[in-house]
Amino acid sequence: MPTKVEKDSITGRETTGHQWDGLKELNTPLPKWWLYVFYACIAFAIVWAIIYPSIPMTGARGLSGWTARGAIGPELEAERQSREPMLAKLRAATPAQIAADPAMRAYALAGGRIAFANNCAGCHGSGGQGAAGGFPSLADDDWLYGGSFEAIHGTIAHGVRNGADADARGIAMPRFLADGLLTAPQVNDVAEHLLGFTGRATDAAAAERGAAVFAENCASCHGEKGEGNREMGAPRLNDQVWLYGGDKASILRSVGYARAGVMPDWAGKLDPAIINMLTVYVHALGGGE
Repeated sequence: MPTKVEKDSITGRETTGHQWDGLKELNTPLPKWWLYVFYACIAFAIVWAIIYPSIPMTGARGLSGWTARGAIGPELEAERQSREPMLAKLRAATPAQIAADPAMRAYALAGGRIAFANNCAGCHGSGGQGAAGGFPSLADDDWLYGGSFEAIHGTIAHGVRNGADADARGIAMPRFLADGLLTAPQVNDVAEHLLGFTGRATDAAAAERGAAVFAENCASCHGEKGEGNREMGAPRLNDQVWLYGGDKASILRSVGYARAGVMPDWAGKLDPAIINMLTVYVHALGGGE
């Protein structure tokens, strides 16, 4: 509690007038040299904040005009210039020509791996393994639109069902149940027929009925035997690779309400050299065709 200011008998210093449980607080000011340094630091900080980009009133660049991004600009430009000769060669060559040249192929695989991590791995996985929900694996030999250099390049450049590129791959699948094109029993029969492609049908009679429904409504895209159609991006249905799940419930959902994966068109967003590098890299992931 506060008490009167008095002089301490032991140290000879005045007290502050504060006391706690009989202990009195001495009035011991900071050394003057410390205070001067502290005030100097405050003044220096104010000046520094105005000269460099801190205070909004001075704009994003401060009074000095210096920025960390601007300082590294020359280094980035030098790096870009050092890469430009190889990038020019990659732009001028086709992916097949790049793959046939050892130096360009090594550069493309290294650059393609980085470009893939930055732009593609979010959907297709860091190793191109794909993901549930319609993100196809790029590390196998099951290709929706073809696994040649030309096909892969076209898919990367134009994307899939994105509505932005007139040459985007894929067409929309009908919603057979949602749009009343088929009845629920017919959708069930088609699902049994599809399961029968891989010997998993549980109702032979339904699978037989589903064959006729499939031939009339699905075979034009997926093929008479479910072999798929790369021109349309219609996947194979007679193997064990399923984008949205191969169990009956997933197949019923796919047939009844359709699936329609979307991929961006990267032409115009990425340097043509980067697209060529990605093509070579993706081709190498799955062994290509």
